[in-house]
Amino acid sequence: MSGMAPAPSAEVAPPQSGSAFDLVELTQEEEAKIRSHGDSTYPEEACGVLVGPAPEPGSRVRRVTRVHPVPNRRGEDRGHRFLIPAEELRALERSIAGTGLEVVGFYHSHPDHPPVPSEFDRDHAWPWYAYLVLRVYQGRSLELNAFELDPEQRAFQPRGFRVVQVT
Repeated sequence: MSGMAPAPSAEVAPPQSGSAFDLVELTQEEEAKIRSHGDSTYPEEACGVLVGPAPEPGSRVRRVTRVHPVPNRRGEDRGHRFLIPAEELRALERSIAGTGLEVVGFYHSHPDHPPVPSEFDRDHAWPWYAYLVLRVYQGRSLELNAFELDPEQRAFQPRGFRVVQVT
């Protein structure tokens, strides 16, 4: 089960710090959006973009304040692959430019498979970004796990995951 998102546009390039993070944090509302999206697209993979504030220097947390579900544009085999077209990502980047927010990662579901990145996911991922993978079993969302691609090892590393309540 795997996916592919386009390379970030030149208009809003990813931070160049290359620093790793330890924890992905998102609100209950945003987590619910990911789960609902995964459930509603089953048995196909759901996919979307994670948006949040630019991390402070030295921060070990990727905060997700908005989830942007994107239709899976993969032409075939959408139960095992996803595609977020570059033009959709660029449009989102333009819409958040100047707001203090940026793309901090991506999410997708694995219908009836474990919530761990596949080799295909690894081959199409970039360092720095948070990757959330949701297991959807028989149409019901279960585990949601966080990962980061280690650029030197070209392997996904598990990261902590925390859901917070907004007051």
